[in-house]
Amino acid sequence: MKLLFSFPYISPKRCKVEIKISPAVTNDELNTLFAAAWNDHSSRDFGPILTRSLLYICAYVDSQLVGFVNFAWDGGDHAFLLDTTVHPVYQRRGIGLQIVRVGIDAVRRYDIEWIHVDYEPHLHEFYTQCGFTPTPAGLVNLK
Repeated sequence: MKLLFSFPYISPKRCKVEIKISPAVTNDELNTLFAAAWNDHSSRDFGPILTRSLLYICAYVDSQLVGFVNFAWDGGDHAFLLDTTVHPVYQRRGIGLQIVRVGIDAVRRYDIEWIHVDYEPHLHEFYTQCGFTPTPAGLVNLK
């Protein structure tokens, strides 16, 4: 069951942002956002990722995609927050915090017990503000 709704959000810098849960979003929109936000992004087909997602959150300003976060799921008690992305022009306005929090609230409706996130040390404060508690974790690089 995918939830779909939207609501307006006014960012602290007076930018009207519309937050949507699992909207129809195109590869072009996502690739444009990711190319702006990530130096090493290569265009890809997001279809397989989105169809396997529990849900994802998009943020729009004037109908332009400016933020995205994905919540994957193991089919049981665990969800995984992935790909938190905000367009550089709109960073530091509370949009990332808002889309993660909206996503967490939406995931609660699925009776999931845990949401996991991996992040680099410089993002510790951001994810703490989102409600995450740091824990030790393991990682295997397969490439």
